[in-house]
Amino acid sequence: MSSAVYIGVTIILFGFVAFSTGQALAATWRKPGWVVLYMLLLTFADRFIVWSLFGGELLSPAGYAIDAATLTAIGLGAYRMTVARKMVQQYPWLYRRRGLFGWRTLGKE
Repeated sequence: MSSAVYIGVTIILFGFVAFSTGQALAATWRKPGWVVLYMLLLTFADRFIVWSLFGGELLSPAGYAIDAATLTAIGLGAYRMTVARKMVQQYPWLYRRRGLFGWRTLGKE
């Protein structure tokens, strides 16, 4: 698989889906393990699209691992960003935002 296909299909196309999935799971207060499970399933769809449209290898363990790691990182990043935002929005008397992925308890610096 060429780097253009990897960037276009895995990172941009399926990365958007992974980001949206991470946000949706965080919005419903699911555990982060669900993100990992869904990303492993989403990677099968990614590998199928790469194989069917671009002639990539369908059953490549290394390709699957790389794609799964990429999509899982994107999904978990979106999950953590959404949880951090929700904690601060729903409990403004308890928490303040601390960076993109975190929050801090008020009074504890």
